[in-house]
Amino acid sequence: MFLELFSIFCAKFGHYFQKLYLCPHQTDTDMRNYIIADNQELTGFALQSLLKRDEENTVYRTVDKAGLIQLLKEHEDSVVILDYTLFDFQDEEQLLIVSERFALTTWVLLSDELSKSFLQKTIYSSHVFSVVFKDEPMKAIRDAIEYASSGRRYVSQRATELILAQKQEDEEPAVLTATETEIVKAIAQGKTTKEIAAERFSSIHTVTTHRKNIFRKLGINTAHEAVKYALRAGLIDPSEFYI
Repeated sequence: MFLELFSIFCAKFGHYFQKLYLCPHQTDTDMRNYIIADNQELTGFALQSLLKRDEENTVYRTVDKAGLIQLLKEHEDSVVILDYTLFDFQDEEQLLIVSERFALTTWVLLSDELSKSFLQKTIYSSHVFSVVFKDEPMKAIRDAIEYASSGRRYVSQRATELILAQKQEDEEPAVLTATETEIVKAIAQGKTTKEIAAERFSSIHTVTTHRKNIFRKLGINTAHEAVKYALRAGLIDPSEFYI
């Protein structure tokens, strides 16, 4: 009789006790849908391998905003791991609108670099964003994913330092050089880095360096943000601007 009852008990609750004692760190919040929003193949593969260590996780991948929104329509209660700098969001405002639209979604912003102004805007505007950088220790990346999976926010040490840092260049108006102003104009005209380099008889590497310096000075992450800032500052003629 005892063995019969024990067999019934194991059949009904055995899985629970297996998870409790064999996988003590795994909780129901870990059994989640994850969406990897990153167009770097190596990063996507590494994240997918990390998340699929738990066979109960479901992992999706997308390489653009349209695909991400479609997945969120089908799986709103997901954790999105996003490289904002590689995705086709126009600016942080658009990202915040999407996060508000899908209120059950939590986000891990995982990038090589994010500007201080972007971090301030997203972190202060919403509690659903965790932040960690790709070159930080693996433990920090795991912690960020674990926090987001349980509805908590994780802000890495480096991200915290960027948010709290008070640099003189952030307090003074950004001053672009003549070359940088010309490159902003070219960006506003929709020209690619390769086209700008050819017109200026420069290498792609040189133009890329100028572009990074412009983004750093303006405290932005995308070309669209660069154009908007340049328009507000009067650095380019509105008649020259189009997307």
